[in-house]
Amino acid sequence: MPSANGIGASIDPLEADNYNPLDHVNAIFSHRSKLAAIGSVSDTLRTYRHDLAADLAEREADQAASDTRSVERIRATQAELAALFAKIDGVHERAMQTERAITEMTADIKRLDGTKRNLALSMTALKRLQMLTTAYEQLRGLARSRQYRDCAQLLPAVVQLMAHFKSYRSIDQIATLSRDVADLQRALQEQVTDDFEMAFAKAEVAPRRAALAAACLVVDALGDNARARLVNWYCNTQLREYRQIFRGNSEAGSLDNISRRYSWFKRMWKTYEEEHAALFPVAWKVNETLVNSFCDGTREDYKAMLSRSMRRVDGQGLDVNLLLACLQETLDFEQYLEQRLASESRASIDTFASNEKTAGPSRAISEAFEPYLSLWIDAQDRQLAELVARYRQQPLRPPDDDLTPQSVVTSSIELFHAYRVSLAQCAKLSTGSKLLELSQTFAKYLSRYAEQVLLERVADASGACKEAAVDAIILVLNTADYCHTTSGQLEAKIKSRVDVELQGRVELQPARDAFIGVASAAIRCLVRTVDRDCEPAWREMRNVPWSKLATVGDQSGYVAELLQRVRARTAEIRRWLHKAQYARAFCDNLVEWLANTYLANVLLCRPISETGAEQMLLDLYVLKQGFEGLMTLNAAPGTPAPASYVKRVAQSINKLDPLLKTLQVRSSPPEGLVQAYLIHIGDRSDANFRKVLDLKGIRKNSEQAALVELFHAHLSSSSSLSGLSSGTPLVAQSPLLTNIHLGAFSSLSSSAGIGAAALLGGGPGGGGGGGGGSNSGSGSPNLPVGASAAGSGGGGGASSFFSLSAAAPSLQGHFNPASLGSAIVSAARDGVDRLGHSVGGGGGGAPVPLPAAASLSSPLAVLAGRRTHHAGSATSSPSVPNSTFAASSTAASSTTTMPRVRTTSATHADADASVRPGSPDSKATAAPSPPPPTAASAGANLNDNLKNLLGRRWFGGKRGSASGSGAGSGSGVSGSVGGGSEGGGGGGGSGGG
Repeated sequence: MPSANGIGASIDPLEADNYNPLDHVNAIFSHRSKLAAIGSVSDTLRTYRHDLAADLAEREADQAASDTRSVERIRATQAELAALFAKIDGVHERAMQTERAITEMTADIKRLDGTKRNLALSMTALKRLQMLTTAYEQLRGLARSRQYRDCAQLLPAVVQLMAHFKSYRSIDQIATLSRDVADLQRALQEQVTDDFEMAFAKAEVAPRRAALAAACLVVDALGDNARARLVNWYCNTQLREYRQIFRGNSEAGSLDNISRRYSWFKRMWKTYEEEHAALFPVAWKVNETLVNSFCDGTREDYKAMLSRSMRRVDGQGLDVNLLLACLQETLDFEQYLEQRLASESRASIDTFASNEKTAGPSRAISEAFEPYLSLWIDAQDRQLAELVARYRQQPLRPPDDDLTPQSVVTSSIELFHAYRVSLAQCAKLSTGSKLLELSQTFAKYLSRYAEQVLLERVADASGACKEAAVDAIILVLNTADYCHTTSGQLEAKIKSRVDVELQGRVELQPARDAFIGVASAAIRCLVRTVDRDCEPAWREMRNVPWSKLATVGDQSGYVAELLQRVRARTAEIRRWLHKAQYARAFCDNLVEWLANTYLANVLLCRPISETGAEQMLLDLYVLKQGFEGLMTLNAAPGTPAPASYVKRVAQSINKLDPLLKTLQVRSSPPEGLVQAYLIHIGDRSDANFRKVLDLKGIRKNSEQAALVELFHAHLSSSSSLSGLSSGTPLVAQSPLLTNIHLGAFSSLSSSAGIGAAALLGGGPGGGGGGGGGSNSGSGSPNLPVGASAAGSGGGGGASSFFSLSAAAPSLQGHFNPASLGSAIVSAARDGVDRLGHSVGGGGGGAPVPLPAAASLSSPLAVLAGRRTHHAGSATSSPSVPNSTFAASSTAASSTTTMPRVRTTSATHADADASVRPGSPDSKATAAPSPPPPTAASAGANLNDNLKNLLGRRWFGGKRGSASGSGAGSGSGVSGSVGGGSEGGGGGGGSGGG
């Protein structure tokens, strides 16, 4: 609605659903000046209302006119519908009239059709009756004259015609004729039976064969009942003699004469095939009925005999051997029957390729033995035990057989062949619990074969590898792989044969796991074969004076020899590994073993100078590059190694970097060494820090105490740790150093064989001041891995450590004079290099446990410390049994020590991880050292000490302890001979032998 004051206003507010007049008026007259437009607004409203009224009137008129037209259309439609229904009724009426007219016209025709049909049926019935009467008369005449072939042709027609008159039996003549036909059928059946009985009784079967065969055709026409009666009579007649001879309670019917039963049946079966088989139609299957009758009777006899045998009160139970013999003869006989019948193809039971189960007559007799199969399974158990025992005594490979990468031990093939035979026999008898028991027996002897035949060839009872030839180890590996695969196939085959509800209980996985363990042991033994070849290279590494190196050069001399030996033996072994997974497993284990061996030899080479550690790091880098090529030794040139293998090599080798980088840092200033330890090793262990100090040759208590105190100060300072750890928190203990256990024990020299101290059964403990020394080393014939013969004393005894699994697998605990001379010569030859090494402080000897990585005679098991050569006074102090770094509480004055290597001043840059082998800042210069002792003086000194040692131990000296107070002095024998050590005498007493 336009406003009176000229301001455009829409009528939309009036059309709104929520219209409010007050708000609309306030909007129009929003100002006092607009009140003058009241008149125009009022006119506009009146005009608007008038327009609305006119619009409503117009719409109402239109709606009224529309309703009138709708009513008219509805009325017209109703009239049209009424006319349509009237037409439909007219059409229906005319149709009814037409139907009545047609029915009246065709009624006569229908009556004529019915008459014709009834007449045809009557003529057909009369014709059939005539045919039936004629055929009956002819059949009766043929029956009297025994013309069975014609009777066989006519009888089905009579029977078929008689079937049409079943609905007419209410007629007397038809009923009489039906009774006559039935009587004639019975007469024919009796007549044929009499003819058969007379022919068999008088043995006239052959002359009357044609007549009897025709009689069978008559019986076939008589129906199933007549046929079954004649077949049963024949089977009973043939088996009557058998049942009389082999009664269950007679001697002939016992289990001892079971072969006579089968021989009798075979003779009877021959007679049947030659004389009687032609009498009966093939469709009758008289042979199967005869076999089933024989098997049923025999089975019942066996059940009765076996039951009586188990219930005997005279103490003589069922003879297992007799049972097995009877069972075997029965299985053979059933197979003979199966082949004779040839009713269907027999399921294969000789290979694992068949998934079918045997059926038919194959178990008709032998199922009587099923309740007693436990005895058979026990016999199989004993047989397999004898096989495994025999296989243990046989060589792995006959001398005339050539070894190929796929060769396996012949006994494994024989074992699985025996399994096939046993499975075939048991599957014939039972597919239930007995077959499950047999599978458990199979699993037991598969595991025993893996442990007693295969594993014993490469490892001893403790799991340590034996020194077997490479071809023997390869044979064991291939056989374990073959047995693992074939065991899986055997398990699948048993599950396909056994009952469905028992399939989940068939389990050969433990046996398969045992073969996997054998394969793993074979891989480890191949690795040990390579390791034994590398021993000269490791010996050369240990002979390098790592504490005296002045500069870092190219790779050390032992590196080239080590790589050459590793590559040569690895190439030979890889040539026989035909499966990629075993080649990879061998290379992975070899690299891991070599890395552990390198670490073990690093520990044997202490003390190690900074320059020596840098040289070791350079050697380690060269070895890493060489190890990366082991996977491609026999491949074409240029073939890259698998990336995963290269990564594995890096993981195994790089774990040694933190220790060697820490050893590169000089101990002066001490902050640099502590910071390098925290950066590279990164743990909070006080004991591990002391191990690093020991490796660097820092063994004086005063020096160690100062460095350990500084180490604790850095640990307590959060600012120092935050600046060193680079965001990585320190761990409680480093896995690398925690698994390393050092001590003041002598090294075991592999080159010298078993040293003199080892021959004496362990190093005697030296007597300490104020307390007698005692020797706790026992000459155990078989020292376990990580065992130690430790001497304990008040303060001067040094412990000895032995790991003789490699050097002396069967060390004897008694004195062996035959090897003493060679041991002394070897000791004198090595004495020059060993007598000059620095000594550690006194302390109670303690057993040295192996690290976790040193299982199965690991190289870490032969860790040995540098032997000290002391002369001077020492104050006794109690040993620290819980620490592998036990030391005297006071510093011992050394009169004969190795000159310490002097190093330049170290800065904090020494602790940086970026220091690499060969850098000028990391080199150390050695101060001039006094001339080493000559071979003559070293040999004389060693000879005197050995005489003193042997005199006390074996030539009149007695073992005991001495006590006293005050300082004592003595001299020790270098422990490089073979692992033994002798402590110096204590005050007031001498060391016990």
